[in-house]
Amino acid sequence: MNQWDAEAVTALRAGVYNADGSVVGVVRGRLTEQVLQLAGDGLLDALAKDVEGAVDVAAQCAVVLRERCWDGDEDLADQLQAALGWGATPLLRSVPVDLEELASLLEGDPLCGGGRIDLRSGVCWPHSLEYGEDDGDENDEDRWLHVAPLGSREGYRDMELLIATVQDDPALVDRLQIAITGKGAFRRFKDVLSRWPQELQRYYLLSNERQRGRARAWLAAQGFRPAGAAQPRP
Repeated sequence: MNQWDAEAVTALRAGVYNADGSVVGVVRGRLTEQVLQLAGDGLLDALAKDVEGAVDVAAQCAVVLRERCWDGDEDLADQLQAALGWGATPLLRSVPVDLEELASLLEGDPLCGGGRIDLRSGVCWPHSLEYGEDDGDENDEDRWLHVAPLGSREGYRDMELLIATVQDDPALVDRLQIAITGKGAFRRFKDVLSRWPQELQRYYLLSNERQRGRARAWLAAQGFRPAGAAQPRP
């Protein structure tokens, strides 16, 4: 049985969003690779609030992050261990950015994607939105962090990774491998998976987890880290 069905994921996201420490109870005993990035942000808040059980779960999360070692995993593990008092605090400037919004800027269409982060508020602005009168000089590096789109290569890799984990269904594997060939691969891939809802749910978990990590890694490379937990929409 999938430990992270839609109901469980909703509970996790709500716990992270509300920053009320409930994430500890949600992930205890089922802290799998499917949710490490999202859970880790919630655990940072739980540690700050001294929630019962947060230390043990956060320590476990840091260990598994380092073992997995996807993009952003080392950065989050460093932050968790610093919060536990087991390592130095990363020399990164804190910014209250939503990692999911940042991921949408990074992995959008290279022809029209990208944007900027308001370093005061953490708000992500796509290039398609105009600057307002109160937004100041768009070249002010103390106010704005510009985000260039990275394209779809890593997103394509997410699909390949999902296919590699499909078990006991060679016919589905063949369908998916055909779907990701050529233009329109993302749409075809999800169209095929729509006939297997559990596999589609697994894909969304995998993709969201890896996008969150890639956004965190990109931010760290610029000298920043998310302030506390980024707040995903419930």
